[in-house]
Amino acid sequence: MIIDIQPLKRKDILEMDQMFLKQGWPSRQQLLIEYLNEQEAGERDVLLAKINNKTAGYLTLVPLAKHGPFKGLYPEIADFNVFESYQKQGVGSQLLKAAEEKAREIAAVVTLGVGLHTGYGSAQRLYVKQGYIPDGSGVWFNNQNCAMNAPCCNNDDLVLYLSKEL
Repeated sequence: MIIDIQPLKRKDILEMDQMFLKQGWPSRQQLLIEYLNEQEAGERDVLLAKINNKTAGYLTLVPLAKHGPFKGLYPEIADFNVFESYQKQGVGSQLLKAAEEKAREIAAVVTLGVGLHTGYGSAQRLYVKQGYIPDGSGVWFNNQNCAMNAPCCNNDDLVLYLSKEL
């Protein structure tokens, strides 16, 4: 199977939104439009994985992390999704590799945050297999370091930050 990595184009947005809706997720059309605008302004790269001209997944890369322990220091991979019908086919690995190559153009390190609930299990395994390591600051909740015994909720806002030397 050939996976083609390319930047987001306006014509991709509706197809991607439909893929999210098909999975039972809410519409992400407005967010994808914001990503496209940020990409056009040079504030974010949006990389799509295409198989037979169909979008299989995407991720975004911001030049400097906006939250967490790497804020303002290194590029960050953010909002990484492989659509369910394309999972376990190497799409995530190819997207990650492409993002690392892009990040290498501006830094020697790339970072990301990964959720801790079961929905992120595949991503957690992928990142470890690809050489990402925790930064050592523990978990973060609502963009703040979560102190010992502090209350938090195991939702999408509870994350562990990882980095990889390029």
